[in-house]
Amino acid sequence: MGNLFGRKRRSRVTEQDKAVLQLKQQRDKLRQYQKRISLNLERERALAKQLLTEGKKDKALLLLKKKRYQEQLLDKTENQVSNLERMVQDIEFTQIEMKVIEGLKIGNECLNKMHQVMSIEEVERIIGETQDAVEYQRQIDEILAGSLTEEDEDAILEELNTITQEQVELPEVPSEPLPEKIPEASPVKNRPKPELVAAS
Repeated sequence: MGNLFGRKRRSRVTEQDKAVLQLKQQRDKLRQYQKRISLNLERERALAKQLLTEGKKDKALLLLKKKRYQEQLLDKTENQVSNLERMVQDIEFTQIEMKVIEGLKIGNECLNKMHQVMSIEEVERIIGETQDAVEYQRQIDEILAGSLTEEDEDAILEELNTITQEQVELPEVPSEPLPEKIPEASPVKNRPKPELVAAS
């Protein structure tokens, strides 16, 4: 059958992910501890009031000292929670930075490969060939256009001026009135009738 389960699948969970998870678990435990202390402080304050009303001042004082100590513990716990949260944020931000650096590394490798394919010399050669082709085309255009000199241009303008200044001679308009149009006989009326043609 072969060893189907012999190959270990590579886990997507990194060491940083495990560290973040542990830090968050520690933070949550400290939060629970803070809630417990807060509830104790409220109870002990109420109990100290009751002891004072019963006239047991020494016991009330001892209870308030204990309460004060727990309040200090609560402050220390809050500092530890803040430290844990800061550590979690630092690790998460570092993970983002690592992804950015990895992306930059891949992009840099890609650019290097592209630069190997297209070197500066190759780009300069292509630009030079393009400029040569443009210049060659310009020369062809000039040949096809006739490449007239300044003298040719002047002669053409002078000829154009001469043509526009010449007066075109038109034929004279007749002074006699035109004859009226005489109606022609209709060819259908003069045609012989079919019976007559047949009789003759």
